Amino acid sequence: MSALHHRTFAAGLSLVLLGCSAPVGLESPTARLATPAIAQSPRPEPLPDASNWLAVTLPPDDPALSNAWPPALEAEFRQRAEQAIAHYADTDYGNTHSENEKRSYAIAMLDFLAGNRDRALNFLQAEDVEAEVHAHTEGIDYYYSFTLKHQIRKYFLLGAELDPDYRQRMYAGAKAWTAEDPNRRPHPVYGMGDGSGSDWDIRRRGRWVDSRNTDNLRAMREVAVYLMAEETGNEATRQLYKQKLQRYVWALYHIGMGEWDSETYHGHTFAPYLNLYDFARDPEVKAIAKAALDWLSVSAAVKYYRGGWAGPVKRDKGSSNVVYGAPAARFFWLYFGDTVQPNPRPERDVLHAITSRYRPPLAAVALARRQFERPVEILATKPVYENWKPDADEQPGYWETQYFGQTYQLGSVASPRPDGDVGPFKLLATNTARGVDYFIANTGEPLNSRGKHPGDQIGQFENLAIWLRPGDGRLFGFQIPQTAVAEIVDGIWFFRLEQTWLAVRPINLAAYQSVPWPDHGYARGYEAEQALQAAMTAGSYAGFALEVGEPATHETYENFKRQVRRAGALDLSQLAAGTVTLRGSQGDRLMLTHNSSNHLPSLERNGVRFDWRSHFALYDSVPGRLPVSLGWRTGSLRVEAGGDVFTTSVDREGQVRDSGSAD
Repeated sequence: MSALHHRTFAAGLSLVLLGCSAPVGLESPTARLATPAIAQSPRPEPLPDASNWLAVTLPPDDPALSNAWPPALEAEFRQRAEQAIAHYADTDYGNTHSENEKRSYAIAMLDFLAGNRDRALNFLQAEDVEAEVHAHTEGIDYYYSFTLKHQIRKYFLLGAELDPDYRQRMYAGAKAWTAEDPNRRPHPVYGMGDGSGSDWDIRRRGRWVDSRNTDNLRAMREVAVYLMAEETGNEATRQLYKQKLQRYVWALYHIGMGEWDSETYHGHTFAPYLNLYDFARDPEVKAIAKAALDWLSVSAAVKYYRGGWAGPVKRDKGSSNVVYGAPAARFFWLYFGDTVQPNPRPERDVLHAITSRYRPPLAAVALARRQFERPVEILATKPVYENWKPDADEQPGYWETQYFGQTYQLGSVASPRPDGDVGPFKLLATNTARGVDYFIANTGEPLNSRGKHPGDQIGQFENLAIWLRPGDGRLFGFQIPQTAVAEIVDGIWFFRLEQTWLAVRPINLAAYQSVPWPDHGYARGYEAEQALQAAMTAGSYAGFALEVGEPATHETYENFKRQVRRAGALDLSQLAAGTVTLRGSQGDRLMLTHNSSNHLPSLERNGVRFDWRSHFALYDSVPGRLPVSLGWRTGSLRVEAGGDVFTTSVDREGQVRDSGSAD
């Protein structure tokens, strides 16, 4: 480790010793209200400027836009940042072939922060291995979206450190690149593409820039084009991309995010908007950048839990169901912390967060740390993936239920269509040794595979859930921690986690069997997890009904088992018609009727029919406690957690109307 890194790490540690409270630990199992430990009023003075800490000049911040953090929270952030920098210090960078800069440039800049400045700068200014393909932009790679994200930070953050001739090449290349809309301009070699090659290959789509439209790639492209058009004075292109950015932020606040809550890609969308926040000169653009970051922080806070990433999610890789398994969790760990184990592999995009002055709202941090009154149920909706297409923004594409107990978070999704990359169901439960345990169910093969498969329908009411599908012989798979105590009593599968208890009532499923994890790369992270599999028996429908308990509701595990067996019940008298009714041990009742026409099941919750069309809000809560709320097409986000209230409004034109913490 470099001498500079030793020095900066010691400074960060000193800050922690002087003013940093320990990460929020476990609360009492019977607590009903988490301690509001984050927000302070009046707020303490901020720590010394981050530029002194990092030994690099950060862009100035606008106090009117800043989400100010108290020194103790800032010290936690800097301690975690030092851990991330140390992780990548003295590491091999890789190369610049294709979009490999998504790895190599990020690591090089993190190594620069660690003190290996000359080594990092030599690599960052080296000739691109595909320079001839980028000859029209002075040999600078402005094509690949993942590269653009890091090119922007290299140019603007480290510009003063770059060789003047190299920086001038970057400027000249960017001026040519943004003279017209690069997304509509035929590539000098590959034109508009011939459809061949890998998905990211220039040959496939041609043009002067990667034209793929996933949320994260689109954010990388649109932010980079905007900033370089602004930098080089190409005003027509700047105005065009300002409109694109405004439309995207409008969508976040009015209909939601197409690549919603992705355990893999959420941080990849967040990072380019840090570039926009840090380097945009237009005050309106800087404000919409902050609005995007605030929204993305809040949506991340709903899913981040003690180093884990709750579900459901879009663009699920099916391989992140362990603590720190999700790239998004390894990224937002930098902001949210609240973990009991060190991050073994910080996401490389933390580079952008470490070198940015942006901080999420205090209410978002408190939301991530579950510092709000619980239990509470949050109903949410998500749009269809390509929500910019005609009529795609008329109604939600997914309805999500999240239930926050004292020791767990249970989430599921219903949708009128199957979806091959949606993770439809997850339970995360507190574990004092590693952060969280996961309980996962699916009907895909291999085990832990992603997807909301045709026929799968899930209904949830707070701590109750029913999963039903046609009895077509498909296997059900389950993931539980190795430390779980598993037993079958009166035909009910009981799983005792550390502080959370599960009662699974099988529906036309044979007894589960323990099976090995499949021979896939991601299985290497699952040594502490157990895989179970259950085959269907005869019957028109099959699945399971779930009830979750904890000390706050049932006092002890033995009492939970006793109440489930005596007061709970599963009514299968109408199963042939696709109807199942679960009565929980606390008296609540959930009825699900399988819908063969559009995959959106019919639900009754305590005898009241659940009308999907009356629940369009992006975030809403019942029976009225609202840690986060955002109505359908209202544009007004409100977060209340940890004693802090944060609001932001974005109008129909994508203009930010107000943003900040309320007194």
